[in-house]
Amino acid sequence: MNQSVQVEFILLGFSSIRDRWIIVFLLILAIYCFTVIGNLVIIMLVWTDLHLHTPMYFFLGNFSFMEIWYTTVIIPKTMANIVTDMETIQFAACIIQYYVFFSLGTTEIFLLSCMAFDRYLAICNPLRYSTIMRNGVCLRLSLSCWLGGFLCLMPPAVLIAHLKFCGPYIINHFFCDGPSLLRLSCIDTYLIELFHFILALIVILLPFLLILISYIFIISTILRIPSGTGRNKAFSTCSSHLIVVLIFYGSLIFMYVRPKPINASEMNKAVAVFYTLVTPMLNPLIYCFRNTEVKKAMKNAVHKARSSERRWMLCVFSS
Repeated sequence: MNQSVQVEFILLGFSSIRDRWIIVFLLILAIYCFTVIGNLVIIMLVWTDLHLHTPMYFFLGNFSFMEIWYTTVIIPKTMANIVTDMETIQFAACIIQYYVFFSLGTTEIFLLSCMAFDRYLAICNPLRYSTIMRNGVCLRLSLSCWLGGFLCLMPPAVLIAHLKFCGPYIINHFFCDGPSLLRLSCIDTYLIELFHFILALIVILLPFLLILISYIFIISTILRIPSGTGRNKAFSTCSSHLIVVLIFYGSLIFMYVRPKPINASEMNKAVAVFYTLVTPMLNPLIYCFRNTEVKKAMKNAVHKARSSERRWMLCVFSS
């Protein structure tokens, strides 16, 4: 353990396109800034607009807050490595990055499940919705998602932290991924790999199946609504969530729900870029453009901002 603590890993990152590092850096920076700003806008709308003070948007605010930290855990370090050409990371920092990143990812999975449960109750059991989804229940569900996400990843993080590494200390990835770390160990990691696989099955596939079952009931209920307007309104409240679920789970299942860990090839890096950068960037776009209530809240916020600007300018000119 003492020897491992002194280890310094080398993150290869995007070394294959080193000659275009400026383009890569600017692209990642633009996506990261858009992700942070977009999710902050959603948090602000949910916080300030009274029409969005509902369980659905309470979970969405939590989701956006989590997305900001989800990308921040790895992207600034990745950008620093690209600029400075110092692609090293200390063992302790690597374990912390692995633990926090995948804990936040697990929290995202649980929050998506809570959002699906919320939509199921709202559409399939509307008469009981207000009595079940009270403020206290929503708060407890949210805290359970955060606590569960960080508790689930504690055992594998502890196991990896106690591995012995004998070199080479080269991680063919742009962040400290679990399978990549296991491949660097000089002891047998079969049991840890098996534990990772079982944990991925439980944490990823089980919530995904529950979400799919929820949407089977949701879609069947929506199709029975006689009014076309009612069907469109009901579907608009859950279509954004369904799109995010399919995009996020598709990449996670491809990467981690496998009996054997996948080698960190360039294709797998591209998939990792998709669920670490592209998906968090798409989430604000999907919710802002696919959700009628969020679009309405944005228009109201812009209108209030313009009104405040006009009043401020009148005060300046009148003075």
